Amino acid sequence: MEEESIRSLKRMAKAKEKTQTGSHGVTSGIDDLGDDLMQNILSRLPALSFASAACVSRSWNSLCNSLLSSPRLSSAVSFNPSLENAVIEVFEKVFSEPIRPHFALASIGPSFSLQAALYLIDKKLGSRIPVIVNVSEGVIGRNVQTDQFVEVQWEVTTEEEHLGAVSQVENVNRGIILTVGFLPGLKAHIIPLFSQDKGPGSLLLDEFVMDIRESASAVSDSTSPAGIILFADRETDIKPVLQTIEYAFSEDTFIVGDGGSQFLYQSYSGNNTTWQTDSTCAAVGLLFARDRNKPGIGEIQFHVMLSTGISPLGNMYKAVSVKSNENSTWLTASRETVREHLDGQAILEDIYEELGDRIQYPAFYIGVTKRRRRSVGKEKARWMQFHEFHEVLGGDEEYLFVNSVGIKTRDPFRFYISDSRAALSSCNRVSDMLKDLKLDCDSINNHASPSVAHCDKRKVFGGIVFSCCGRGDSFFGHPGIDSSPFLKNFPGVTLGGTYCAGEIGRGKLNLYDQDIEEGGSVICSQHVYSAVYLVMRGNLSPFGCTGAKRGRPAPGEHREERETGRRKSQGRPGHLTEMGRLFPILEGPME
Repeated sequence: MEEESIRSLKRMAKAKEKTQTGSHGVTSGIDDLGDDLMQNILSRLPALSFASAACVSRSWNSLCNSLLSSPRLSSAVSFNPSLENAVIEVFEKVFSEPIRPHFALASIGPSFSLQAALYLIDKKLGSRIPVIVNVSEGVIGRNVQTDQFVEVQWEVTTEEEHLGAVSQVENVNRGIILTVGFLPGLKAHIIPLFSQDKGPGSLLLDEFVMDIRESASAVSDSTSPAGIILFADRETDIKPVLQTIEYAFSEDTFIVGDGGSQFLYQSYSGNNTTWQTDSTCAAVGLLFARDRNKPGIGEIQFHVMLSTGISPLGNMYKAVSVKSNENSTWLTASRETVREHLDGQAILEDIYEELGDRIQYPAFYIGVTKRRRRSVGKEKARWMQFHEFHEVLGGDEEYLFVNSVGIKTRDPFRFYISDSRAALSSCNRVSDMLKDLKLDCDSINNHASPSVAHCDKRKVFGGIVFSCCGRGDSFFGHPGIDSSPFLKNFPGVTLGGTYCAGEIGRGKLNLYDQDIEEGGSVICSQHVYSAVYLVMRGNLSPFGCTGAKRGRPAPGEHREERETGRRKSQGRPGHLTEMGRLFPILEGPME
C-alpha cells in the first residue's frame, strides 16, 4: 500500500512534465495542489516512502525538508516476546511518520539481552546515530498493538526464575520502548564516564567533565551543554557524579536520567574521550549542545518538572558518630534541640512514635544536607550544599544503618517516608505547571503578528519521564497517574519514559520541604519515589519556511538568489536501506 502510494505520487510528478501550456497559458499538474495539501499528503507517508518522495524533484525535496525541519519526538512500546520482532514493531511505529533520527533511547525488560537489543537497534538506525539502551524497571508509553497508553512495571519473581515458568508476567518482562528524537539547532553526542576500579575516588570525574566541556565548546559558544540525559550503572555511586556536574555546568543545563540500571551505548560522534585500558564504563551521558552554525534554529526549550513522592517526618537530627564500608553507613545522632546521644534503636522509636498509624509499611529515608567543597582539576574549589537521600536499612542499640556512603559527622538530616497522597498532590502541581506552559505557548501564538510565518509558532512537541519503580498502580491505587499530567495537557503529543531505581532531575531542596529557609540554595538532583518530566518545546518549522509560497520569492528575496542557492545544494540520491543514511539525502535534492 505504501509503495503504491509513492508510485502514484511519482506518476503525478511525471505527468506534470508532460502537461504543456494551452492557448490561455494555463499549466496544470501536481503542483496545482498547493504546498499545504502536498505537505499534508507527504507527512502521512512512512519514513522510507517519504525519503523516496524527497528524491523526485527539487520542489518535493523542499517540501520534505520543510516537514523535517520541525523538532520531533517519536516513541513506541512493544510487548512482543521475541526481541527481534519487538524491535521491528517499535521501528515501524516510530518511523510511520517522517522523522530525521538525531538520537535514540531504548529501554528493555530484564528477560531481553542488552547486547542483542543494541545490535538490532544500531543495525536498523545505521551509522552516526548515538544510541543508548538500558534495562529499565518498566516502561511508560503507547502500545504498538492497542494504541493505548500504558504504564507497565516488570515483575520477575525469584520463584519464576528458578522454575523457568513462562507466564503472562514473564512475557510482559520482554517489552521494549524506543524513543527517537530530532532537535534542530542542537548537536547530540554521547560521553562516557570511566572508572578505574571500585571504591571511592575511582571515578574519572574530572576527565568526564572536561570531555563534556570540550564536546560542547566544539559546536557551541559555551562549555556548558543545553542538557544531559544521564544513565549510571547500579554499582556506581551517582552522588559524587551529580555533585561534580552541579559545580561544572551552568544552571541552564538540564540534567535528567536513570541512576541505577545496566546500559550499553553506541556513539559515532568521533569525539576524543578520556579512556584508559584498565577502566570500565560507570555511566554515560547523552548531551545536547547548541550549534553555533545554526543560531535560533528550532529554538528548542527544555523544561524539567518534578513530582515528589515523599514527606518529611519528625525532628531534625545531626550525625554524631559515623562509620562506613563500601556500600553502607552506620551512624548515631542527636536531635538539634537536645544534645542527647541517640543510637539507632532510639532514633527509630522516635520516628515510629511520630508516624503512628498514618501509613502502613512506608519506605524510610534520611535526607542529609551536605556542605562540601567541589572543584574540577586545578580550578578554584567552592563550597556547595547538596541534599541527598539514603534509604534506612535498620537500627540496633549502637547504630542506625543506611545505604550508600558520603555522610560526615555534624551533617544535619531529616527522615522522609513514601507518601502516595503527597505524590498525587505533587502530580496535580505538575499538571498545573504544564497547563501554564500550554497557555504560554497559546498566548505567544495568538499574539503573533499576522505577518509572522507559521514557522515561528511555538508548541510542546514531546516529553520524556523517569519515574521511580516504587510508584505505579500499587502505590497510587489507580493506573496511569504518572503519565496523566502530560497527557491531560498535551493529548496526542509524544510521551515516552521508564520506571527506574534512582531517578535523576536537577532541582532544589525546597521542592520537598518549603519550611527550610535555605532550601532554595540546597541542590537536590537524585530523588526517591518521584517522577521527573523533561518537556520539550520549539518552533513548528524552524527552517525551510520563508514566509512565501514555493516558487515565489519572499519579500526582499530575489528569485535569482534562490535558484543559485538551489543549484549549490544539489547532490546525489543516497542509499535508502539504513535510517542513518536515509535522511541526509534531503539536504541534497535529486533533479
